[in-house]
Amino acid sequence: MRIRVLTPLEVVLEREAARITAHGSHGFFTLLPRHVDCVAALLPGLLRVDEEVLAVDEGLAIKQGDQVWLMVRDAVRQAPLEALRRAVEERFLALDERERQARSALAMLEAGTLRRLAELR
Repeated sequence: MRIRVLTPLEVVLEREAARITAHGSHGFFTLLPRHVDCVAALLPGLLRVDEEVLAVDEGLAIKQGDQVWLMVRDAVRQAPLEALRRAVEERFLALDERERQARSALAMLEAGTLRRLAELR
């Protein structure tokens, strides 16, 4: 299989692979060359491509024929395993928590605006 790991800014990894293991929304899954074509949502976690390990943020995995594309928000490559684990915890999962807080604040602002508009009527 030919795998490409892409972020919005760069191609992080592009090479041949015999086995790819990733963390999807329904748990971990492994792609092998003869597996059926599929699309899967990715969660922040470790990605294993043969013997190489990368840290990836959430994204999308697409397998079509012998091509595999992983489009993720961010990725860390060529670091010790413990540094990759820390990247997942500190960079990717912490960002998700900040996004949840921001969305909650935005929802409260929208609700307040709608309430004020209703009072004007």
